[in-house]
Amino acid sequence: MRSIVPDYLNEALGDVEAVASGEPAGYIPELALADPERLGAVFATVDGEVYGAGDSDVEFTIQSISKPFTYALALSDRGFDPVLARVGVEPSGEAFNEISLESDTGRPRNPMINAGAITTHSLAGAEGLRPAERVERVVQGLSAFAGRQLKVDEMVCASEMENAHRNLAIAHMLRSHGILTEDPRAVVEGYVRQCSVLVTARDLAMMAATLANRGVNPLSNEQVVDQAVVRQVLSVMATCGMYDAAGDWATQVGIPAKSGVAGGLIGALPGQLGIATFSPRLDAHGNSVRGVSLFERFSSDMGLHVMEVPPAARAVVRSNRVRAGAEGMTRIFRLQGGIRFAGAERIVREVLESAPSEPRVVLDVSLVHSIDDVARRMLLEVARRLTLDGHEVVLVDPEAMIPAPDPGDGGRLTVVSEL
Repeated sequence: MRSIVPDYLNEALGDVEAVASGEPAGYIPELALADPERLGAVFATVDGEVYGAGDSDVEFTIQSISKPFTYALALSDRGFDPVLARVGVEPSGEAFNEISLESDTGRPRNPMINAGAITTHSLAGAEGLRPAERVERVVQGLSAFAGRQLKVDEMVCASEMENAHRNLAIAHMLRSHGILTEDPRAVVEGYVRQCSVLVTARDLAMMAATLANRGVNPLSNEQVVDQAVVRQVLSVMATCGMYDAAGDWATQVGIPAKSGVAGGLIGALPGQLGIATFSPRLDAHGNSVRGVSLFERFSSDMGLHVMEVPPAARAVVRSNRVRAGAEGMTRIFRLQGGIRFAGAERIVREVLESAPSEPRVVLDVSLVHSIDDVARRMLLEVARRLTLDGHEVVLVDPEAMIPAPDPGDGGRLTVVSEL
């Protein structure tokens, strides 16, 4: 049987293909030459499956979609405090190329606008790197996110640098505030090379999937950046990634996203998938017209809005029953799904409301596919308190979802592989 996902993507592309509003970026001559009819979309799951349709393997330059990934590299290379001291995280409500700096500190508002991205570029790599070494760090970092070696489009790079007057003005302003500490032109040249890296929609979907997969590339299995960095980057993408259209995007689409003026658009849905679209026609905000339409459809069709949280906490306890055996009565709590704080709280409440009187209590996690640290500690505390109340507590855990379980002082727990 053929997968239904490519068919769905082809259908979605067909529905927006006739949209002719918007036009390619005209202020960069090389980008103005882009074929406005190009159209592609790709889904990449966190376990490495990739589905593409349309022009999914056509190369174009990454442009501003490089910003969240270079921000991630800077956070990894320099640490949070040094980066946050130079770049804020507040939405600017302004266009991507506005000179949007804090009046008192001179910090750019966030790393998704050009002022912040130029600063972020200067913070990638170890302190003291020469400009060419920093560019190499950025290109290699972007390549690690994509899972293949990427390269710079020299013609686009030259075209952008010839027209980089506004970015140079921003960089000189940053230098006057002490945010940049080196030659502004060298930083802008490096930033332009960063934006001129060639990618495909397939690459971008994998880069987004790496963010969705807690910083681990689903194909190479490389931990590109750690989880704390990913949380920071996705948070800023959610609030600032679509510039002065961020509010509309957050309410209508609800997926952390970033656009680029070459027509690319990415979204990263934590724990699920990375999405990328490509269509060079841009709206007044500099976002792909057909790309935005596709994301609105994907979010609506598949319930991808981050605020559409399924009622998982209610379904965590699959069953609560008592079984008679040769050694007496046993209370069995069979759990399922992914358990986080809300789910663990529901389990605690179920145990309290049941008030087990049986001598043996079983916590069966054989149907649980994930459990975070807080939920794990809560379950172990339940086991400890049941032990202190005089119960024998058994954990059914064939997949070692709770490795080396220690319920703490006074707690005892027997681990078995099947009920």
